[in-house]
Amino acid sequence: MTHLIETPRPPPKRPFFLRRGPMENIATALIAIGFLMLFQPFLLVLYTYSLVTLLAGTAMFIIVSKFPE
Repeated sequence: MTHLIETPRPPPKRPFFLRRGPMENIATALIAIGFLMLFQPFLLVLYTYSLVTLLAGTAMFIIVSKFPE
């Protein structure tokens, strides 16, 4: 009689928007873009939305950092 050995399956891959690493990188880039928008002297519209961009990146980083590895 043959016994089959079951090997454990690797966990299924999460979609891109639920992975911690890439989303932390996107949030960090969003924070950097907001910072650059804040300190550029050329366009008032970029300066206007810089704080919103910084806050969105920071909130995104806080939320994404709670995702499992």
